[in-house]
Amino acid sequence: MPQELSDFIRRRIRQDLAQGSAEFASGVITRFPPEPNGYLHIGHAKSICLNFGVAREFGGFTYLRFDDTNPLKESDEYVAAIKHDVAWLGFDWGEHLTYASDYFPQLYQFAIELVRSGKAYVCSLSSEEIRAGRGTLTQPGEDSPYRDRSVEENLQLFEQMRAGEFADGEHVLRARIDMASANINMRDPVIYRIRHAEHQRTAGQWVIYPMYDFTHCICDALEGITHSLCTLEFEDHRPLYDWVLENINVNFHPPQIEFSRLGLEYTVMSKRLLNQLVADGVVAGWDDPRMPTIAGLRRRGVTAAAIREFCRRIGVTKQDNVVEMGLLDFCIRQDLQAAAPRGMSVIDPLKVTITNYEGPAEAMTAPWHPDDASFGTREYSFGPNLFIEREDFHEAPPPKYKRLIPDGMVRLRGGYIIRCDEVIKDDAGEVCELRCSYEPASRSGSDTSGLKPKGVVHWLNADTAVAATIRLYTNLFSDAVPDLADLTAALNPLSVERHQGFVEPAIDASQAQRFQFERLGYFCKDSEEAGVYNRTVSLRDSWKPQQTPKK
Repeated sequence: MPQELSDFIRRRIRQDLAQGSAEFASGVITRFPPEPNGYLHIGHAKSICLNFGVAREFGGFTYLRFDDTNPLKESDEYVAAIKHDVAWLGFDWGEHLTYASDYFPQLYQFAIELVRSGKAYVCSLSSEEIRAGRGTLTQPGEDSPYRDRSVEENLQLFEQMRAGEFADGEHVLRARIDMASANINMRDPVIYRIRHAEHQRTAGQWVIYPMYDFTHCICDALEGITHSLCTLEFEDHRPLYDWVLENINVNFHPPQIEFSRLGLEYTVMSKRLLNQLVADGVVAGWDDPRMPTIAGLRRRGVTAAAIREFCRRIGVTKQDNVVEMGLLDFCIRQDLQAAAPRGMSVIDPLKVTITNYEGPAEAMTAPWHPDDASFGTREYSFGPNLFIEREDFHEAPPPKYKRLIPDGMVRLRGGYIIRCDEVIKDDAGEVCELRCSYEPASRSGSDTSGLKPKGVVHWLNADTAVAATIRLYTNLFSDAVPDLADLTAALNPLSVERHQGFVEPAIDASQAQRFQFERLGYFCKDSEEAGVYNRTVSLRDSWKPQQTPKK
């Protein structure tokens, strides 16, 4: 049974529940509020696991609420992808699917309320002028020349903004708080702006849209969120969260609690930068297996269970840190070790001819999994024409090399012992074929030959092997912490290797999606392209800086 989780958020929740307040009558209620302007990544997975996890643990539920307040960047494609990712991770929002746009009428009325109470005003400065007037960390901001407009004028202008009578950027609605506040977020922040754009849900009903800082606190209150869990970059926004709720007529005030974001080696977690990689064609879409998106990890063959276990292991803290890629790899291997059937694939084939073999191919069987008989067995065959990995033969072997060499022996995994008798080369001097003999008395499981080769290699019957494209993925960036100022220069030019190889017929015919290829790693069948296998993870850590080949 999994150990009960304990972190500062769960301790806070237990303390709140112990007070027996009526606001917890329905249990702990959380929300996951993604913006539908891109695909979710593994950093979001941490937040998903936390929000849905604590609600589940404490008898409540979680809202999946889309923060669809910027129609310029949002689309139904992203909404569908986010729903799919959350469900795939194993979490169910049930009937609690909402959108910020569901609350546009109420948000507008709350904004009117702030205007009427003199706590919001229409500002006609440009965005550049507003930015310049905010001041710095050491200097206060400057009051807008429109800060003292009358309530009546502000109401009229705001209603005209709502009616679409002004162009984008001509006016904004700002909260009137304190331009000298030590917290820049409190220096009369913009809470509404004009956007003449088609919204994916409300079409053209609205041409003004609320800002996130104004929207999400009100949505939290309207939905009765008991604990509003945010990442640390929102810590400085908490005073504004509280100010909005304290200055409107709403009878619920959730606490905002911040936790550290997930930082992961060799990746970036900015949707803006990930979108740039997609738009620039650096990767083949949001689900490229090199991407840290949930869709990319899924296409690479990573399971939801592995991601959940990774999120459990990294825990929840108040301190930002960068997690080693090796921990994610460990969680992936741990999950696939028990779940993935075994088989053989050759990704860089070298032809082997067995010169002393006669007759039809010999049928063989092997377990799909060495430790779990419930997987059953698979069939393969041995014959005169084989493939081995090119790297499993060496004419001038380095020290401690235990694979095939001229006049040397090696055992074929689950097959026979073979000896290399002759090396054939092409016109360019490259090895193109090995002519070998096999020892009939050396079959695995019934070996009476007395031979003791030092090495074991995997192989395929070349006459029955199924052609396949094998993709070996490694880190997308060369440095553990990429230089965000020059993303292109930070890219790893060796992030994917493509091989035209072969797999066992049983693997090709299997309904299973994930496999361990003997000695090569864990692979999965690509979800989009037939005959393509993506390496999910190697059998040992490989997420290390790659050296660019010398010219």
